[in-house]
Amino acid sequence: MTDPRPVGFAVPNWTPPEVPQGAVLEGTYARLEPLDVARHAALLFRAYQEDDAVWDYLPYGPFHSEAQYHRWMREAVAGADPFFYAVFDKTSGTYTGVASYLRIQPAAGSIEVGNINFAPMMQGTPAATDTMYLMMKWAFEVGYRRYEWKCDALNKPSRRAAQRLGLSYEGVFRQALVYKNRNRDTAWFAAIDAEWPALKEAFELWLAPRNFDVAGQQRERLSDLTQLVRSADDPTL
Repeated sequence: MTDPRPVGFAVPNWTPPEVPQGAVLEGTYARLEPLDVARHAALLFRAYQEDDAVWDYLPYGPFHSEAQYHRWMREAVAGADPFFYAVFDKTSGTYTGVASYLRIQPAAGSIEVGNINFAPMMQGTPAATDTMYLMMKWAFEVGYRRYEWKCDALNKPSRRAAQRLGLSYEGVFRQALVYKNRNRDTAWFAAIDAEWPALKEAFELWLAPRNFDVAGQQRERLSDLTQLVRSADDPTL
């Protein structure tokens, strides 16, 4: 007698999670508010003026007039997917970035984080990490099973960030997109719900005030705390 063909493990009592509804996500260093043109556009436009490089790997931008940026934001918030947040950095007391959920698939239990654009003043700060923690936390705690991160395969800072945050490397889709009249190979990363308890502990340890000395320097690196959780590391890093 031959063995039956293998099938995936059972997911009993599966209920698709809710889609993002616009709840404010409050953290220690960051507050995420549903993106609103009237409230956020002018402040974010100013924050991005320091360096056009923040737009290099996004399919839109840079914007050299406030009117252009307003127009983009009106279009960005018009639908439910992507669902954008504005990031308020509590340390600097200003809005310093955006991020979104996208490819939101409740029936599959899958959601992606993307359109991440942090102004230079926010990059490498606790607020940046707190933002990513808050978005991952919301997704897993409402019932998503898979949390994805995709980026241009040439975008090494994004690939390093995904790995630091504990997302596992899943490979590269070649010639996946054309944007700004150039090719994009897409690197894939993801975390799954079984990994979330350990990742949550790692984030909370890193974000705790005791992890920073009087000069604001980290004592423990987040990448060290998430290393044992990741099922696969990016071989290019």
